[in-house]
Amino acid sequence: MLKTIFFTAAFFAVLNTDAQNDSVAKSNVRGNDTLHVGNMVILRNGSNDEDTMNIRPRHHRNYHPSNITTNWVIVDLGFANYNDMTVYPSSFAKGSTKDWFNLKTGKSVDVNIWVFMQRLNLIKHVVNLKYGLGVELNNYRYDAPILFSENPQTEVTYDSLRHYHKNKLATDYATIPLMLNFNFTPHKRRGYGISLGASAGYLYSSRQKTITSENGKQKTHDEFDLNPWKISWIGEIQLGIIDLYGSYATRSMFRDGLDQVPYTIGIRLGNW
Repeated sequence: MLKTIFFTAAFFAVLNTDAQNDSVAKSNVRGNDTLHVGNMVILRNGSNDEDTMNIRPRHHRNYHPSNITTNWVIVDLGFANYNDMTVYPSSFAKGSTKDWFNLKTGKSVDVNIWVFMQRLNLIKHVVNLKYGLGVELNNYRYDAPILFSENPQTEVTYDSLRHYHKNKLATDYATIPLMLNFNFTPHKRRGYGISLGASAGYLYSSRQKTITSENGKQKTHDEFDLNPWKISWIGEIQLGIIDLYGSYATRSMFRDGLDQVPYTIGIRLGNW
């Protein structure tokens, strides 16, 4: 009986040793011991004077994306401008010239806030469908003292009687983007790729904000004969940790009188 117990204990001891050898890998490089235990890495640095031990997580080199991945709260920071193809003088602005609508360099900005964006795998995570929902906030800072008004139709006048410190037209859209994404490094979290597609935005708010020496800050909320829908060609370039975006509308942002096609370019702050 004792022999049976002894051999049984010896048998399980051998199995336990083999199991530990399978789960723990040890290497010695330049006097340092490295042990891999599951997802942990244990480093022992030995010398004549002291021994130190470091424990850190074991990182996997490859990233395995899901078929559907979601990125929450993405922010775009960029510049807004437009391609002015209006034939002047315009009926929208009597006596106007193209100089009336020149924008201040670097002052017209585009800020977009995407509530979410999703990426749906189509072909081996290299070709994906990308879509989302958010708002586009465009601000156009005019250099000239022009003033929008409803009287009863929208008109633009040149106001030379007041000194303008700020003069901008703001247009806000609720937007849905839809793009075909090409991910050239599908097994990296921050890889390289491009996205091309289109977006549809609905104008939910528009206003002109002015600051003058005579009247201070004023806001005028009106549609100003703007097109309620903004359809744009859009694109992205992903360069590791840097994401760039751009858009170009398919038509003027005004229904009549002015032929100004808006476009944007900037940097995107997100996970992919």
